Amino acid sequence: MGRVQKISPLHWFSAAGFGVFLGLSLFTFRFAEGLSYFSNDPAACKNCHIMTDQYESWMKSSHHSAATCNDCHLPLAFPDKYFVKAENGWHHSQAFTLQNFHEPIRIRPANLQVLQHNCIHCHSVMVGDIAAHRDVEDKDARCTTCHRSVGHMTTN
Repeated sequence: MGRVQKISPLHWFSAAGFGVFLGLSLFTFRFAEGLSYFSNDPAACKNCHIMTDQYESWMKSSHHSAATCNDCHLPLAFPDKYFVKAENGWHHSQAFTLQNFHEPIRIRPANLQVLQHNCIHCHSVMVGDIAAHRDVEDKDARCTTCHRSVGHMTTN
């Protein structure tokens, strides 16, 4: 007959700590409506109350009927789309949890490049000649410089 091995207190403590960590993580994920961030629904972006103004302004914008948040703010191709989505999710959850974000919210430089690429991609027929200009290629001119309120109109 096999010998019964006694479980050390360290193992019990480790298992209990892991259980608490897992439980808190699942609770937080559920509380923060984590599954909604895997969707393409723009309403997910306003789960974080600080994004309500951006969501409401998008609802009033000319892009409301043509593009979602992901269409403009994420790369179009796999796997880049999901890498940037995960990276943004990490930055957004960290900033919201620690309350260390700029108000009004500002787009990060890496996301501004994605936005610029997507503007040119979707409107290539219209802006092909403009996008070929040196100042656009050198990133001295951006679509949002002149068309700041196209995706997000002012809410005031």
